[in-house]
Amino acid sequence: MNIELHIERLVLDGLQVAPQDRSQLREAVEAELTRLLATGGLRSEFLSGGAMRSVAGAEIRVTPQTTGAQLGNQIAHGVHRGIGVEPASQRVR
Repeated sequence: MNIELHIERLVLDGLQVAPQDRSQLREAVEAELTRLLATGGLRSEFLSGGAMRSVAGAEIRVTPQTTGAQLGNQIAHGVHRGIGVEPASQRVR
């Protein structure tokens, strides 16, 4: 199955991302979200396609030491919670 996901805009309310961290953040979101979707897939309601106005993400913890890659990884997990299916190996029984 091929999944095509287009994120038009990523809004990080109240969080400033330094210009030098933006590409690292973007690459981390893409890589981690690709990995998560490849292992778990999409929720059934998205399998026929369509668009979503927004996806509510989970809480993200940021410290002054948080890198763009770490932030991107957290964002990917938040987006995945909204659209994806957890891999069977990670489901709570």
